Amino acid sequence: MAEAEDFFSQEPHLALFKGSPRKRRRLAQKCRVFPPAEQSALKEYEKLELRTRRVLSNTYQKLIQSAFLDDGIPGGVKYLINRLLALIEKPSLDPIYIGLFGASGAGKSSLINAIIHQAMFLPVSGESVCTSCIVQVSSSSCEQYEAKIHLLSDQEWKEELRNLTKLLQRPEEEDGEEDSWDRDNAVEEATWKLQVLYGNGAERKSCEELYRAKPQAKIPASRIITLKGEEANELSVKLDPYIRTQMRNTDGGPVRTQIWPLIKYVEVTLPRSGVLPEGVVLVDIPGTGDFNSKRDEMWKRSIDKCSVIWVISDTERISEGKIHEELLCESIKACQRGVCQDIALVVTKCDKLYLPEYLRERKGENWVIESQREAILERNEAVNLQKNRALKEKLKRKLPDSKVLEASDLVYTVSAQEYWRQELLNEEETEISKLRDYIRKKFLEKKRKTVTKYVTEAFGILLLTDTFNSQDGLTNEYLHLSSLRRFMEERIQLLEKDVDQCFTQVEQPLQEGVRDARDSYRRLLSGCLTRSKGNQGFHQTLKAVCLKDGIYASRMLARIDLNGAITQPIYDRVDPVFGDIFRTEKDTGSALILHIDTFKHSLQEKMMEMVIDRGWKSDSCKHNFLIQEINAILGGLEGHILRKKKRIYESLCSSVQNDLKLCYEEAAHITGKKACERMKDAIRRGVDRQVAEGLFERAQERMKSQFQQLKNGIIEKVKGSVSTMLILVSPRGESLYMELSDVKSEYREMEKLYKSLREIAENAVMRKGMQEFLMRMSPRKVGSSKNSTLVICD
Repeated sequence: MAEAEDFFSQEPHLALFKGSPRKRRRLAQKCRVFPPAEQSALKEYEKLELRTRRVLSNTYQKLIQSAFLDDGIPGGVKYLINRLLALIEKPSLDPIYIGLFGASGAGKSSLINAIIHQAMFLPVSGESVCTSCIVQVSSSSCEQYEAKIHLLSDQEWKEELRNLTKLLQRPEEEDGEEDSWDRDNAVEEATWKLQVLYGNGAERKSCEELYRAKPQAKIPASRIITLKGEEANELSVKLDPYIRTQMRNTDGGPVRTQIWPLIKYVEVTLPRSGVLPEGVVLVDIPGTGDFNSKRDEMWKRSIDKCSVIWVISDTERISEGKIHEELLCESIKACQRGVCQDIALVVTKCDKLYLPEYLRERKGENWVIESQREAILERNEAVNLQKNRALKEKLKRKLPDSKVLEASDLVYTVSAQEYWRQELLNEEETEISKLRDYIRKKFLEKKRKTVTKYVTEAFGILLLTDTFNSQDGLTNEYLHLSSLRRFMEERIQLLEKDVDQCFTQVEQPLQEGVRDARDSYRRLLSGCLTRSKGNQGFHQTLKAVCLKDGIYASRMLARIDLNGAITQPIYDRVDPVFGDIFRTEKDTGSALILHIDTFKHSLQEKMMEMVIDRGWKSDSCKHNFLIQEINAILGGLEGHILRKKKRIYESLCSSVQNDLKLCYEEAAHITGKKACERMKDAIRRGVDRQVAEGLFERAQERMKSQFQQLKNGIIEKVKGSVSTMLILVSPRGESLYMELSDVKSEYREMEKLYKSLREIAENAVMRKGMQEFLMRMSPRKVGSSKNSTLVICD
């Protein structure tokens, strides 16, 4: 008992957990490690990567020494040395960003705390506070808890200050409208930002006066504030005032100085943890962007770099639909323009249920609910089924044939509070462990793919080195280069034609979308400009929209995007085809990646023919080198395409925004009587004028132009890759060959590592099968299953 109490004293974050000491210990132990089969596979992959890096480093050192003994280094050897260096410096794993995307108060911070098994670590939003910025949480080999708070640069803040003071210029109001100005959402937020930085009365000062004044809080010259703590709760206390927004005072008292208006984003690092694998980053993303351009840009980038997005909505708001539907739409856009491959809806606070009301609403059901727990589980299952069906339908419309639809879980019903308390639900029923399992599997799968690709590339480099040193090597053979060059030129022409046809798919949807946009833009624009309460409290918000070229993001209101609204009909038509073109699955006939793969395979087949024609065996080092090096050289295209598709997708909106810039500027300068209505009229007239002059047609042409630029970029890069291949297969006469240091021992070691890839994969499958068998045969699990069945039958 004393031992259990001692454990509890060392785990202050378990203070919310009301179970017995034994349960607390079991919960902490369960979430600290990977399951044995996964842990073993992970260690093998890490060991394999480490040994591969050591081989590459030794090879690099030998080649550098031999290369510097000669006056000139042949081009092929330079290529080899640069490839070695690039592989040595390559990070072990690109971060896996998992975005928790939700409105204030949805439970994002509480959910992260439960996932990382640190109660109250990230400050939790309440009635008077909310998380004020993007927060990234990851783990590393450091021994302390650490937070880095990144601030806006001086220039970035000055830009926002200009816009804030413009918003606070009080207009000439009509009779009876003076009070509405103070209740304007944009005015409230602008006032509060200035007060917490400069003190009461700052909202009445000019931009020049505030330039000269210094914020009351101390701002470091580096614009980065670093906080550290030996324990989680120590860092949490220090971090609290930075990442939580205290809502505006209502009593007129002095304002407590805060720095949150200057914060761009926060990085929080935990000591190495089995709960959150090193390389996984949980990102707390507010549901809307920000009035500040840089923070809004950061908001978009944070969404776009997430390979997984969890849309967070609490169980009380989920029935309303509007908020989480908007977040889902933004997440689907991230699939189109970014790297996102998985979307799920996470319903939080699922322990909240008023039993009498629930029982009254479920009249007519065939079985009797006897407890709060049974009611919660039944309600959660119903929510899961309903939202799963709705989300799948939405994804089918926007992303047909997408891999997202293959996910086993599209909806999670979780309870962070019950995870700690376990009064109504057990740990498994809170579904926190389900999210953790997803994270672990995602991490392990990416680690497996990354290490496999890394070892394969490294083996290709060692094959090339062995080829250079071989007396009867590839470089000594006369390859019919003119014939090979002619073949490659033909294949490039065919690839160019295939890419053209691939991109042509978007033309008809674009035309149909432009027609739809012309028919509906007035209605869509009116929907954005009309408020149910009239213009009360909307004047300065509309001005903020105009100051930011048609977009306004606030913590108090849903995001307003006039450009996005009127171009949505085009996106509705384009989205399915756009998704098909940039699909990463190779079984989709219309996908761009399929045409690039076809080109790659044709080169590999041609190389194989040449190998056989020259009398080499199909498994020779020369053949293996050529096959793998083609993969490596053309592999860079994927990153290039990924970067360009974002610009292509956003070209419609950015084109419209750019063409309407003068219209927004004109509206923003309107003051005086009935200014709000006059601003709306100016926007409507400006949009009408631009539509008549071809607003949507220009956006259409700009998207087509972006597709053309991508095609040109692909062909240019392929030609460069082919040129490199021709150098690598050239005979000695092309000055490729030189006497290199003996790296045969490194080659043999690398060959063993390459062969061990398959062994590791086979071992992992065997361990997983054994673990599943033991779980099925476990008496405890069998008993648990029977009990569950009895509960359902009752």
